[in-house]
Amino acid sequence: MLGYVTLGTNDIQKAAAFYDKLLESIGVGRMMGDENFIAWGKPGGGAGIGLTKPFNGEPATVGNGVMAAIQVETPEDVDRVYKLAMDLGAQDEGPAGARSDWFYAGYFRDPDGNKLNVFCMTGEMGA
Repeated sequence: MLGYVTLGTNDIQKAAAFYDKLLESIGVGRMMGDENFIAWGKPGGGAGIGLTKPFNGEPATVGNGVMAAIQVETPEDVDRVYKLAMDLGAQDEGPAGARSDWFYAGYFRDPDGNKLNVFCMTGEMGA
């Protein structure tokens, strides 16, 4: 089971402002951090998101095929968080909408180009 995902950034302050607002909209806040690393998560546990300047000192780059997914409860939540991401300067990678009878999602890239989605389950897989 995934505990957290860490994404790279070259401008931690700009990226932190994006994630502070985006994740606050679903009730998630910062749980730790310093000048090179910040982590967000829900009180009591569950998966989290970390943001870091690469430890090796090289520039952060985007992994092709890598994506972090943020789970919410309803399609309306997906729509709201996706719209907020766009308002915060995210790049559209696929508007919010039904992807199947059981999956609803919106896809975007953060200010550093990391790919994310916000999703909810709307039924049972294969049903």
